Amino acid sequence: MKISIDGLHKAFESRIRLGIMSVLVVNDRLDFNSLKEYLNVTDGNLASHMKALEKEEFIGVEKSFVGRKPNTTYFITKEGKKAFEDHLKALEKLIKGMA
Repeated sequence: MKISIDGLHKAFESRIRLGIMSVLVVNDRLDFNSLKEYLNVTDGNLASHMKALEKEEFIGVEKSFVGRKPNTTYFITKEGKKAFEDHLKALEKLIKGMA
């Protein structure tokens, strides 16, 4: 039996990137520290994965100040939501095909 993985997106191969996208799909916006807490990852690890998703234009970034402290907020883009939904559909299809 052949298995097709054509619909899977390379950007979501990492469990951390899957987690980022999953959290942002159900939350309109989250700041860096909230994402770090949700995913239980280090600053550097989260930052590198966020940059990769930002490069793909799957997430957007807003920088502001809260008082005198910088605050970075992330949100999922339309392209990101579509790509993630397509990825999940491909996973479901793959799983159902193996059952």
